[in-house]
Amino acid sequence: MSNLQRIIWIASFPKSGNTWMRSFLAHYMMPPGQAPDINNLRQFTTGDVRQDFFDAAAGGKFQADGPEDWLRVRPRALQLIAASKPDHHFVKTHCQAIKFLDVDLIPPDVTAAAIYIMRNPFDLAPSFARHQGCDIDTAIDRMMNPDSIMGTPVGIYEVLGRWDGHVGSWAHAPGLSRHVVRYEDMLAKPGKTFSDLLSKFLRLKVDKPRLARAIKATSFANMQKQERDLGFTERPEGMQEFFAKGQSGVWREDLTPEQVGRIREAFLPTIEEWYPEMLRETEAFAAQRDTA
Repeated sequence: MSNLQRIIWIASFPKSGNTWMRSFLAHYMMPPGQAPDINNLRQFTTGDVRQDFFDAAAGGKFQADGPEDWLRVRPRALQLIAASKPDHHFVKTHCQAIKFLDVDLIPPDVTAAAIYIMRNPFDLAPSFARHQGCDIDTAIDRMMNPDSIMGTPVGIYEVLGRWDGHVGSWAHAPGLSRHVVRYEDMLAKPGKTFSDLLSKFLRLKVDKPRLARAIKATSFANMQKQERDLGFTERPEGMQEFFAKGQSGVWREDLTPEQVGRIREAFLPTIEEWYPEMLRETEAFAAQRDTA
């Protein structure tokens, strides 16, 4: 193993449970009472959009005029992130695991493994709309756009692409040691879902009382309360609440039959692979557009 293959990526399309996963791991792995609140997760994890690492990699204040400038500095910034801790550590990303403009966004020379969190695209769409400050149809357009990119004001980018392309790039990345977690399973069966992650993937002995405490501390209600009391520094500008609903099945109230039909048609093979239990209900829901 190269001495910089230390990053365990915590990867997801935005609004799929990345913050929850990072918070859970912090509460489970750090000593009792020392886990950071949602605004200080960098005490436990870091992210691939950290300005300070890009400044260090650039040898001064980083400012990109476009993705090409960003890509010239990103590999060095990731090496500095990998080297920032002496052993394996967690790093958040929303990027796809692809080559972009012929550059590996997730370079093997700094990568040890990945935890990939996905959320069904029907619930994701309204949450992503709030995240983007747009209407749901525009959010669905962005989820369907293979060229979808987000960026900070200084030009540190996140290459999202299409939702199904994002899922596939991580879930089927050749040679990558990865563990795929569905947001819905984190909600419905947190004990088993997190226990499997710890024992089967991270090879840790599960301390059941500690697991229970970590799950309780990072419940959606508790994270919502933290945002109300402390704010949330990762919340995009103009977004009223980052932790808005956090439920499964909200698509039934938030989406129209036309929108459900668009999502099904765009992402059907990936839905069949990862959410087969949703096929029949979403098909019936979408069919209402033909009878209205």
